[in-house]
Amino acid sequence: MSRRMNVCLLVLLFAASWVSAEPAKKVRLFILSGQSNMAGMKPEVSFTPAVKAAYPNDEVIVVKSAQGGQPIRRWYKKWKLPGGGDPNVRDLKPEVGDLYKVLMTKVNAALAGRKPDTVAFAWMQGERDAKMGWQSVYAESMNGLIKQLRDDLKHPGMVASIGRLSDCLNGKEGWDAVRAAQVKVAGDDPLVGWVDTDDLNNKGDRNDLHYTKEGYAELGKRYAAQLVKLLGAKGD
Repeated sequence: MSRRMNVCLLVLLFAASWVSAEPAKKVRLFILSGQSNMAGMKPEVSFTPAVKAAYPNDEVIVVKSAQGGQPIRRWYKKWKLPGGGDPNVRDLKPEVGDLYKVLMTKVNAALAGRKPDTVAFAWMQGERDAKMGWQSVYAESMNGLIKQLRDDLKHPGMVASIGRLSDCLNGKEGWDAVRAAQVKVAGDDPLVGWVDTDDLNNKGDRNDLHYTKEGYAELGKRYAAQLVKLLGAKGD
C-alpha cells in the first residue's frame, strides 16, 4: 500500500472517530395546554424562541393544544364530581378526557415515533372549574393529569409549570380555592412550579379575565424560564 493511501486512510479514520464522538442531539418536547389564556398565547412570539435559545444544539419540539372555556375534566381521564357521582352525566358532555386525546394525537404526530429525552409541560387552566364550583377536586385532578402525562409518555421525570389564575376574580370562593390548589400542587412536587399571572391581564377592562398582547408574550417567557430551570435542576 502506498504512503499516499496510508495517509488517506488515516484521515478517514480520524474523521470517522471525530464524527462518532460528537454528542447526539437531544429531543426536547415541550407541551402547552389549557383553556382560553393558553389558547391566546402564541408560542412563536416568546416561548419557542426562549427554549430554542436555551438548547441551541438540541431538537426542540413545541406542541400546543388548547380550547377556551373548558374544565380540567376534559383532560384528566379519571376526573370525578365533587362528592362522587357519574362524571359523564348528560349535562357534562363531552366525555371525560376527550381534549386529552386531541392533545396526545398532536404530541404523537410531532414525535413521529421518536422518544423524547426530556419532557416539559406548561398548563394554563382553572377558570371554568372555579366558576362551576368544582374547586374541591382541582388539586387531585391537576396531580392526576401530570401523572397521566408522565405515565403515557413514559417520562416519570417530566417537569411542569402551572400558570396560577390571575387576580381578576379574587375574593370569590371557587377562584381563591383553585389558585391555592395550583400553588399547593407545585409546592408538593419538586418537578413542578407555578408562574404568577396577576400582572398580565387587562386591569380595569371588562375583559380582565384575559391577558393583554404584552401579557401573553410575558407568560411565554415565564413558562420557558421556569421549565428550563426545572430541567436544569434535574441535570437535563
